Amino acid sequence: MDFSVIVSNWKFLIVQGLIGLGPFIGGTLRLAIPAIALGFALGIFVGLARLAQAPWIRLPATAYVELFRGVPLVMVIFWMWFIIPQLLRLPIPEYGVALSAFVIFEAAYFGEIVRAGVQSVPRGQVEAATALGMTTTKTMTYVILPQALRNMVPSLVTQMIVLFKDTSLASIIGYVDLTKAAQIVNNREIKPFQLYLFIAVLYWLCAYSMSRVARRLEQKRA
Repeated sequence: MDFSVIVSNWKFLIVQGLIGLGPFIGGTLRLAIPAIALGFALGIFVGLARLAQAPWIRLPATAYVELFRGVPLVMVIFWMWFIIPQLLRLPIPEYGVALSAFVIFEAAYFGEIVRAGVQSVPRGQVEAATALGMTTTKTMTYVILPQALRNMVPSLVTQMIVLFKDTSLASIIGYVDLTKAAQIVNNREIKPFQLYLFIAVLYWLCAYSMSRVARRLEQKRA
């Protein structure tokens, strides 16, 4: 059980693989953080579109959600990697492929969380805002969404943790994240147990930290 391989390669594993600072365009956090932010932003529009009265808005949003919730994430990554560059006639780097795939895929899940959160707001809140003369846009912005966001915190954090762990799938297209960095080191050092145990601990620590933050937010809300 010699863990010296971790010590001798910690800079490549942590700085390059986890954070994304190094000679390779990669990094788990460099992919996960913007994917969460952009996926949630797109998910808000998808979730609100699912609640729209107009069929020409609601039906495409519903089809989008059903499509991407019904296929594996790895399939979406392959679509972006093989098909999109041929359609655009332009090469897309690994980071662009991975980020686009995660944002498009996760927005479907975030959209359903947003939809459920909005529907959890009591109908009386909407009626009270309407009675005060607030427009639909102002009611959604200042009354419904703030309350819905508080209700969505547990589900949102759970999905963010899932997304963070799923970033390891980006390694299949050569993106140098934490998993790919461990694979590169293992190809040279042949220490699979130590390396993959180490990155498993790192994934767990990050996921556990996110869940602890979620619990504190829930306690403050209560």
